[in-house]
Amino acid sequence: MTQNLDPPSAEVNIPLRAVAGHPELALDVVHETLRPGALDAPVRWAHVSELDDPAPYLLGAELVLTAGVNLPRGPARAERYVRGLREAGVTALGFGLTPTVHETLPEPLRAACARHGLPLLVVPPRTPFLAISRAVAVALAEAGRREQRRVAAAREALTRAAGGGLGELVAALGERLQGWVALVGPSDALVAGYRAPQPLPSEARELLETVRAGSGIRSATTELPDGTYVVAQPVYPQATAANLLVLGRRRRSAGGDRAVLAVGAALLGLVGRAGTDTAELGAAATGLLLGQDGSEVLVKLLGGAECRLVAGVAYRRGPDETARRHDWLRARLDTPLVQVRPGPRFLAIAGAEPADLGGLREHGWLAVAGSPVAGASLLPGAVAEAELLLARARALERPVVADAPDFDALVAPGAGEAYATRLLAPLRELDRAPDRHLVPTLRAWLAHHGGWDRTAAELGVHRNSVRHRIGQAERALGVDLADPETRMRLWFALRWG
Repeated sequence: MTQNLDPPSAEVNIPLRAVAGHPELALDVVHETLRPGALDAPVRWAHVSELDDPAPYLLGAELVLTAGVNLPRGPARAERYVRGLREAGVTALGFGLTPTVHETLPEPLRAACARHGLPLLVVPPRTPFLAISRAVAVALAEAGRREQRRVAAAREALTRAAGGGLGELVAALGERLQGWVALVGPSDALVAGYRAPQPLPSEARELLETVRAGSGIRSATTELPDGTYVVAQPVYPQATAANLLVLGRRRRSAGGDRAVLAVGAALLGLVGRAGTDTAELGAAATGLLLGQDGSEVLVKLLGGAECRLVAGVAYRRGPDETARRHDWLRARLDTPLVQVRPGPRFLAIAGAEPADLGGLREHGWLAVAGSPVAGASLLPGAVAEAELLLARARALERPVVADAPDFDALVAPGAGEAYATRLLAPLRELDRAPDRHLVPTLRAWLAHHGGWDRTAAELGVHRNSVRHRIGQAERALGVDLADPETRMRLWFALRWG
């Protein structure tokens, strides 16, 4: 019966002792080749090679198996062979005794391995290399499953701890990773900590500066003089978060440890932001009730005088249940001002710098960001622009970000809206009747450069219906839609109206 093994992750490894001490393999360890801790060295795979120089084809942390078919003769060549393996990061060498090739272990190979500290395992004739490779594969698969269970258990424990706030969550993360943890705010102020040294070591503070100077989701590591390994990264979901997570522990972080740290960072970002949002929204609502200027409220909520209207509609199959959630969008857009509507659609008021709209598309949202505006009083006019941008985004099948064009400065406040109201009035009057939809059809048709089929596909109607509606619009407006200048005027009217 064949046993199917899960392919091990590149991060999964097993200690050399798990292979060297395997009872069914009967391997003989050449003890003079072992240095302190050698049997705890990681093995990522077992690889058979009879090349006289296999080093260029190795990735590191392998158990290399050879029967010595092309083993270099003489001490000098054996020295070069072993040195190459050591420099390639090989964990150990398994030498198979084969009566037709080598009945005993070559002494030059033994001496070279002892000199360079490359663990040497002698494989008896009755143990095929395939059995060793199989044993390593089984052990790696089991290690991978144990690591997955450990990460899953940590995720559950950290999620429960998140209900107790930042302090309890930081403590749970430190206990899980067996190290000290610090959640550091601006100016390196400690927000929450678990056995963290105060003040932080100078090397750790330099690490924080490195992380803050970068961009995107990032992390940095260093080793302190006392042997502590330190890693720092922002709390998710915002990569430019003010708070940074710092972990210090006596050993390097493996793949599972980094996964647990990522879970902790995500939860710390959400827990911290949730509490901040609640306070900020409460203060903002109170300010508005007391007559405070809307632009001041936005400055408090978004941290800047300018903001953008971000709008999104379903892309292809649309967002799944998680991506439709208010908290998911709030985290991705880095703003508490998000409204989710049926359709599905969403509107959000975000900071002047647009969010990662491309990332939203991967989750089923096609999003646009309007031009930056200087205050809440200008936001109502941004809704019309967002609809126009969405029409462009649908036509291009990609996100669109608007930058305030120079010609907007040439249009007096209110003049563009008045122009749009006057020009589009005949269409809006006709759209009061059911099943007309002339303004949305004109917007989609212009966005698709007059393409009948693509407009029909977006609106979900027959191409003849599009032709009929555009003909109605042309007659109602008394214009020739084949004229590019007319199309331009209507496009700007749709933008301003």
